[in-house]
Amino acid sequence: MSATLLEICVDDAEGLAAAIAGGADRIELCSALELGGLTPVPGLVALAARAPVPVHAMIRHRPGDFVFSAAEAEVLLADIAAMRAAGLAGVVLGASRPDGSLDAGLLARLSAAAGEMRRTLHRAFDIVPDFAAATETAVALGFSAILTSGGAPSALAGIEVLAAVSERAAGRIAIMPGAGIAPETVPALRARLPLPAVHASCSVPAGPASPAAARLGFDSPARRRTDSAKVAALKAALRS
Repeated sequence: MSATLLEICVDDAEGLAAAIAGGADRIELCSALELGGLTPVPGLVALAARAPVPVHAMIRHRPGDFVFSAAEAEVLLADIAAMRAAGLAGVVLGASRPDGSLDAGLLARLSAAAGEMRRTLHRAFDIVPDFAAATETAVALGFSAILTSGGAPSALAGIEVLAAVSERAAGRIAIMPGAGIAPETVPALRARLPLPAVHASCSVPAGPASPAAARLGFDSPARRRTDSAKVAALKAALRS
């Protein structure tokens, strides 16, 4: 059995350090993980570019859905160019049509802009009306991985869809479960899935900010921080 790659999503400098210390094989670099992850800021990108493990940057400039206007597409393209110039290993992309299906035209443009960078299709995949068709689109566009919970709130809840998608992919693209991944879920996932990679936050509540910051609305009560011990525990579970 080949080793399962552990990707940890982080949104600040401390999280980056904690993920690496805990043994992450790859980083998904974001801002605002409490919003599902947005494009990271330039300073964090510059720091991550010096990391000892591959770093893939989220390309998502706003919260909400994944239906993007022509102007927003230009923002996405510029962000990809910045990540490429910074020397990051990959980008994490997604774009939808109003019916939830993948916007193959825009994804092709974004993919071309990424050039030699590796590309992960993010959880825009989880809202598609046809998982088999979306898998074929991702393969045709040359994505290296699909990050998905099988359309469910957690990967464990979506395991039957994940199994069907993995069978459809047939090794042509990595199907990477994400959402609710923890040491205790690994055995059930491994029993049903090839599990080439998993995606997790391994986070704990960040705790309250200073009273003044909280009072003025400068903090989010949903903010969390990466915990290196949780990263290490998940890494150990994947090795066992």
